[in-house]
Amino acid sequence: MNVHTTSRPAIAARRFTLATDLDGTFLGGTPEDRHRLYTWIEQNRDSVGLIFVTGRDPEFIMEMCREQGLPWPEFVVGDVGTTIAEVHADGSIAPIAALEEDIAARWNDQGQAVREAFADHPGLKLQPTEFRYRVSYDLTPTGYDVTAEAKVEAMGLDWLISDNRYFDVLPKGVSKGPSIRRLIDHLGIAEERVLCAGDTMNDLSMLISGLPSVAVGNSETALMQRLHDINTVYHAKAHGAAGILEAIAAFELHDIPKGV
Repeated sequence: MNVHTTSRPAIAARRFTLATDLDGTFLGGTPEDRHRLYTWIEQNRDSVGLIFVTGRDPEFIMEMCREQGLPWPEFVVGDVGTTIAEVHADGSIAPIAALEEDIAARWNDQGQAVREAFADHPGLKLQPTEFRYRVSYDLTPTGYDVTAEAKVEAMGLDWLISDNRYFDVLPKGVSKGPSIRRLIDHLGIAEERVLCAGDTMNDLSMLISGLPSVAVGNSETALMQRLHDINTVYHAKAHGAAGILEAIAAFELHDIPKGV
C-alpha cells in the first residue's frame, strides 16, 4: 500500500501546510463539506502539506485513514502532543526520536504511578489504551472531584480537561501547541505558511501558539472564551471541514476555487 509518493516536494517547500485536529474539525461538518476539503487537498498535494494534531493514538489514526479514505497525513502529532511521528509511504508510523527525547524525559516513566494515584478517583474512569507518555481518563462531570488537578500538579505533571468529558495527565509543558511548533521548526516550515485548526480545549495550546489558526464554527464555548483576544486566530462561521476551507481563504494561504 502506497499512501503517499516520495516524489512530492519536501513539505517545507510547499505553499501551505494544514495542521489539524481530527474529531469535530477535520472530521467535522457535513459529508459534502468533508468531501470538498479532502478532494481539494488530494488535488493539490504538491503544494499542500498535511499534519494531523490529535488526541488519538497513531495506530487508530492510520486505521481510520485506511477504513474511511481520509487523505493521508505526512506527519502526526498524536496522543495530545506526546507523540511526534512521520508517516511512511507504506502507512507505517515512525516516531521522531530527536523530538520525543524531551517528552520521554519529562514523563519519566510515571504512568504506573499516575494509574495508582487515580485508581479510585471520583468521576474518572481509566481509558483501556496504554499510552507511552500520558494517561487518559473518561470524565463524568457530575461525579468529578476537582482535587485531581492538585494531585497531578504535585506529581510534577500537567492535566487537561477537554470537551468536559476527557481528563489527560501529560508530561509537564507538553501538549499540542509546543509539539506542533517543535515539528514545524524541525521540518523547516515557515510559520506564516501553516494553519492550525481545532475545536476543543485540548486544541487551545496549538491555537494560541502564535501560528495562524482557526477555531471552527462548532468549537466548544470554553475554547471560544479563551480565544477572543488572540489576533492570530480566525473564528470561522462554518463548522468542521468547511470552517478550515473558510480560514484558508481568509488568511490567503492558498487558492480556493469557487465551489470548493
